Amino acid sequence: MRSVTTAELERTAQELGIDVVGAAPAEPYGETERHIAERRARGLFADMRFTMARPDVSCHPETLLPNARTVISAALCYYVEEGPLDRGEGRLPRYTWFHAYAELREKLDALGRRLGGEYRVLVDENDHVDREGAARSGVGFYGKNTMLITRRHGSWVVLGTLVTDVEVEHTPRLDLDCGSCTLCIEACPTGALDEPGVLDSTRCLSYWTQAPGPIPEDYREPLGAQVYGCDICQDVCPWNRGIEKRRAGEAPPEDAEPHVSLVEWLELEEAELRTRYERLYFPRKDPRYLRRNALVAVGNSGDPDLRPLAEAYASDGDPMLRDHAEWALSRLAGSDPS
Repeated sequence: MRSVTTAELERTAQELGIDVVGAAPAEPYGETERHIAERRARGLFADMRFTMARPDVSCHPETLLPNARTVISAALCYYVEEGPLDRGEGRLPRYTWFHAYAELREKLDALGRRLGGEYRVLVDENDHVDREGAARSGVGFYGKNTMLITRRHGSWVVLGTLVTDVEVEHTPRLDLDCGSCTLCIEACPTGALDEPGVLDSTRCLSYWTQAPGPIPEDYREPLGAQVYGCDICQDVCPWNRGIEKRRAGEAPPEDAEPHVSLVEWLELEEAELRTRYERLYFPRKDPRYLRRNALVAVGNSGDPDLRPLAEAYASDGDPMLRDHAEWALSRLAGSDPS
């Protein structure tokens, strides 16, 4: 069986445009599996599923491929500069601005072909805890905001995994951590990070933009113009400083979309809205949840010119959308100087 050195792996990954790569043995993630069970018992995952749904699978990379020997973890930096937010726009989190996961999936598939042997690519899937593989292989370390932080690109990366039956030289863990820094904990407006390294999803803004049902009223104002996800804990992280200089002038892909039109989110046909934002996760791919989020952004805009968007839903037959429209109108009424 062919073996691959660290130098060979890193050279090949660089040729393919992968920003960080590392390798670890295909062994069970026992501690991670225990943590998932403990946090689920405490109700910290709310009704999120993802890799937490089946830890008996996602924490066992050795079962994901016959004769699995190595877990190769990869990170792709997605940071590009954000322009000003215009009137009538909502903000998306950086990782959704373009299909970064799809790009990484293609690069990992190419890496698998180059290495030879049998392999399986897992990117943004529920069958593998990518962060744990990345931490074990030295791609990054766990931050207090639960994000995987890389040495050069901070947490502005998407992660993916290649499980292979090829023997690859293992790379060591990073001897790095957050030290005494608690900026992400202090910056979270809803206190979702009150315990370092543990996220309470029931208080996380990003979770509520993706959750079924209404967004709790206490969490609507903190969302501001955000119509999906949340980058606050990344924006304040010291490990993410300097990336704007290193990536200055880096042109985003042509289809990059940092901001969205609230008019479109509220007026497009459901089928078109669903298709256009297929890259986003929302419950049952039901565009009602994107419209719900847009109504919150309308209410937070302070722009009376957006009032008709909310008025159109104030008598809607959907109780959830009607509730968020009425909330938006009450907010706009309070911010209207006239």
